[in-house]
Amino acid sequence: MSLLANLNPEQLAAVTLPNQSALILAGAGSGKTRVLTTRIAWLIQTGNVSPAGVLAVTFTNKAAKEMLTRISAMLPISTRGMWVGTFHGLCNRLLRAHYRDAGLPQLFQILDSADQLSLVKRVLKAMNVDEDRFPPKQVQYFINANKEEGKRAGEAEAYDDFSRRYAEIYAAYDEQCQREGVVDFAELLLRSFGLLSKNEILREHYQGRFRHILVDEFQDTNRLQYRWLKLLTGPASVIFAVGDDDQSIYAFRGANVGNMADFERDFQVENVIRLEQNYRSHGNILDAANALISNNRKRLGKNLWTSEGHGEPLRIYEAQTDGYEAHWLAEEVQALNRDGLARRDIGVLYRSNAQSRILEHALFSAGIPYRVYGGLRFFERMEVKHALAYLRLIASSEDDSAFLRVVNFPVRGIGARSLEALQEAAKAGNTSLYNAVPQLAGKAGHSLGAFVAMIAALRKEAEGLALPEIVEHMLAKSGLLAHFQAEKDGVDRLENLQELVNAAALFVQEEQDEQQDLAAFLAHAALEAGEHQAGEGADALQLMTVHSAKGLEFQAVFVTGLEEGLFPHEQSRNENDGLEEERRLMYVAITRARARLYLSFAQNRMLHGQTRYNVASRFLDEIPAGLVQWLTPRLSGLSLPGPVLASARDAAIPRGLPRATQLGWRVGQNVVHAKFGQGVIVDAEGQGPDARVQINFGRQGMKWLALEYAKLSAA
Repeated sequence: MSLLANLNPEQLAAVTLPNQSALILAGAGSGKTRVLTTRIAWLIQTGNVSPAGVLAVTFTNKAAKEMLTRISAMLPISTRGMWVGTFHGLCNRLLRAHYRDAGLPQLFQILDSADQLSLVKRVLKAMNVDEDRFPPKQVQYFINANKEEGKRAGEAEAYDDFSRRYAEIYAAYDEQCQREGVVDFAELLLRSFGLLSKNEILREHYQGRFRHILVDEFQDTNRLQYRWLKLLTGPASVIFAVGDDDQSIYAFRGANVGNMADFERDFQVENVIRLEQNYRSHGNILDAANALISNNRKRLGKNLWTSEGHGEPLRIYEAQTDGYEAHWLAEEVQALNRDGLARRDIGVLYRSNAQSRILEHALFSAGIPYRVYGGLRFFERMEVKHALAYLRLIASSEDDSAFLRVVNFPVRGIGARSLEALQEAAKAGNTSLYNAVPQLAGKAGHSLGAFVAMIAALRKEAEGLALPEIVEHMLAKSGLLAHFQAEKDGVDRLENLQELVNAAALFVQEEQDEQQDLAAFLAHAALEAGEHQAGEGADALQLMTVHSAKGLEFQAVFVTGLEEGLFPHEQSRNENDGLEEERRLMYVAITRARARLYLSFAQNRMLHGQTRYNVASRFLDEIPAGLVQWLTPRLSGLSLPGPVLASARDAAIPRGLPRATQLGWRVGQNVVHAKFGQGVIVDAEGQGPDARVQINFGRQGMKWLALEYAKLSAA
């Protein structure tokens, strides 16, 4: 049968499974989409099911469209009546068909995230709720998190006055949505689940219709999605679940990797097929991924392999600073490009968005075109633009654009009418908005006056401060840090704001003989924020977080910033399954590479405006030594590492060596201790027999050790 041609034995077994629920453990690059679509086509072609009897669930509209296109290419059928789509798309379809039973108007509207936040703010205002105590974004998160757990307002946890107030707001929000005939994204699934739970006739109808339910990326389902799938599964229905527990990296979105084990148990799954043959990567890359992920205890287990040969070893680069790392990466990309590899076939991955700033700076300086995939370049990010607007106002009170951007951010109760009155006053007086504020009276004049007074105070306090200190001071006093600290998902934005302090410190360091004031830094930021990102279709280097890279592949991949506390991220220590999810994230990063993989880290990195001395990521130790080639010797800190730099365009190249201790050790040096293992010297004090060093031993923590008794050796 041509439909089954060119399938490997495991793929063929999965496609032609008998009518029983099955779990397909599909490793990275193992052809899962092909298996899923061929399974649907085979079921239809063999008469096991009609096109209308198939329900196929994906996680993106793009994946759903690709699935329908492939099915159409395999079979001469119309796919129009097939239920293939995302959870939200299919729930929308169900609710449109049964809107009366669901208690919705026929033409109900769907709120996107911004519209939902706007409605939350209106509800808070109507309830006279203090937004400082109950930030709208926190309320939005509370509502969505409860809905994704399948909980209505009356079921939300309410164990004190504060949480009870959140539940009351949730209830009022739901009532307002019902009055306006609107639903948010989380409501689509919850309302659909409620409809099927309560309406037995409807539930039995769809259970009888959908004899075959197929689910892609099953490891990314949350609890409510899994319960929804179980509701749709009747006595004669079977579920064909395709996923990879080793690539479950979205716990922060509610994904529950435990659904895969629950599925095996709940559906008494007899058929677990492992798709382990990889069609993407060379053998050394897969062996590294297998070795790394084997350290996770909570996994169903599989081992990727390829018939393409071992390929090249993984390359590891250890830099003295993040600036060296960025400079080396830029030069290596240029070398790969000269050797004939297109820049679009090279991916640069990092754990945190804030890491892109130093990389972008090096690429910009080297004239290398790049694109930030799935996100904004550093100086385009909302929180960074807000911070720059404050700095622009400190530099010049005539900047109306900066004034309008931050006059009510964070929220200060300055509304549109107040700003209209201010703009009219400024126009009448032929002056800036800032200077027109004294002309306004009443509440508007008071609120705007307080804002202007804050800017004036910031300007005065900036006198005599170094540039990085000005930025730090502004972030604290403007309320930006406090605002994003109060947001549930504000960690990335806080890291970007702190990285702006590093950008200011780097600017001072690089411009030692030039103007280093605030105005010069703002001009520099504007230039780097200009149109330097490559246009669509251009041959450009691809920059992205590891989360954004899932589903993509590149001929060559750089994974940067492999340091304890960065990757794995320090937050993983405080979360259940946190370290295992970080390891799965590293597994995803490794398996993006086809032929060449670079792993890099820095001995010290600028964080929060200060130099942090780092221990190499444990993930590097979990890769067998026989698979890697070190591009630099393991650094002892005794000499300046890396290649001789051809020019001064490197980002953050240090101007001098770390200070030495009295006994020959250096801050920044890698050392080994018999009890605590490998560490990095981060501080030193005292002389002679009183000399001691502070060492960061990573998982063992920070230790002060007397040098006379420490018995240290160079790493």
